[in-house]
Amino acid sequence: MAFLAEQLKRIKPSATIAVTDKARALKAAGRNVIGLGAGEPDFDTPDNIKQAAIKAIQDGKASKYTAVDGIAELKAAVARKFKRENALDYKPSQIIVGTGGKQVLYNALIATMNPGDEVIIPAPYWVSYPDMVLLAGGEPVAVETTMADGFKMRPEALEKAITPKTKWIIFNSPSNPTGAAYTKDELKKVTDVLARHPHVWVMTDDMYEHLVYDDFKFFSPAQLEPALYERTLTVNGTSKAYCMTGWRIGYAGGPEFLIKAMAMIQSQSTSNPTAVSQWAAVEALDGPQDFIPKHNKIFKERRDLCVSMLNQANGLKCPKPEGAFYVYPSCAGAIGKTASTGKLLANDEDFVTELLEAEGVAVVQGTPFGVGPAFRISYATKTEDLEEACRRIQRFCGNLK
Repeated sequence: MAFLAEQLKRIKPSATIAVTDKARALKAAGRNVIGLGAGEPDFDTPDNIKQAAIKAIQDGKASKYTAVDGIAELKAAVARKFKRENALDYKPSQIIVGTGGKQVLYNALIATMNPGDEVIIPAPYWVSYPDMVLLAGGEPVAVETTMADGFKMRPEALEKAITPKTKWIIFNSPSNPTGAAYTKDELKKVTDVLARHPHVWVMTDDMYEHLVYDDFKFFSPAQLEPALYERTLTVNGTSKAYCMTGWRIGYAGGPEFLIKAMAMIQSQSTSNPTAVSQWAAVEALDGPQDFIPKHNKIFKERRDLCVSMLNQANGLKCPKPEGAFYVYPSCAGAIGKTASTGKLLANDEDFVTELLEAEGVAVVQGTPFGVGPAFRISYATKTEDLEEACRRIQRFCGNLK
């Protein structure tokens, strides 16, 4: 339609949201569907965080506009978190709070991108990164990784992708969709490359920082390489580790001029994040953290269950990730086979569509994440449902001809 903006032709709807919506619709129609598409914990928000929100409402702190870029109390809590957990010093004027990490990333791109600017994005990537770059007028440059390399970007591949037009790299570890997380040594090789290219800025998406397993130790790029501090936007939020996806709170620390520009954009779009969610986030960051390792123990068990069962399915190969709550198995061994319906599986979209129709298991095809044929499973769901889903996947793969 001519009325709509031309730039809408450059992007697609979110594949992860689409599969979640389809699974929800099938459930509403009475189908027995196990949804493994949504990237959110199945655990409820901890009670102390809920109580902080209730108290904020009762005290009248939740009924008025707040500062556009976040209440002072939450900015202070974010500053303490960055210092305590990442050895990063940010003043309140260097911190912004947004309506989820997605808005923070989007604001940063809108504030900085000019036509022709390039953004390096290791693939597989979160489906929204390239489309946000495109909406901001820039050009996403994918650097493909492989299962053999643990879905981690080789430093020489990064070096090759950098051009005079490169403005940002978006760096996500642990990763959505693969769960891959860079060790200290692996990250140092990446930051060494970036240190040699002072025109390239670093946008880190640290949302899965606390969701790591097997004694993995997390490092953020500016923490490991202080030379990058002045050109790094360190992005995080309360959604994943604190089971607060619906509360919509993300935040970032970075250079003051960039934060100010992002706040100006936010002032003309959403204005402040929801007041009650901000007060809940103060408690999340400052309050007890003991539930995180308890949740991680369960996530690790689920990860191991998925990896074991999926590797027993015909045509699938599933690596063991270091973090997040996703596995990203290859279904290359199933492509070219025929489903029980007679449908030839030509690609990973066919695979996930037939899996949903035949077995009622909703997963997301890998192509929108930049590397296929593969699919993403979120194991942030009840263990018994996850085990049943893996049995159905095994059966589906076993029935392929």
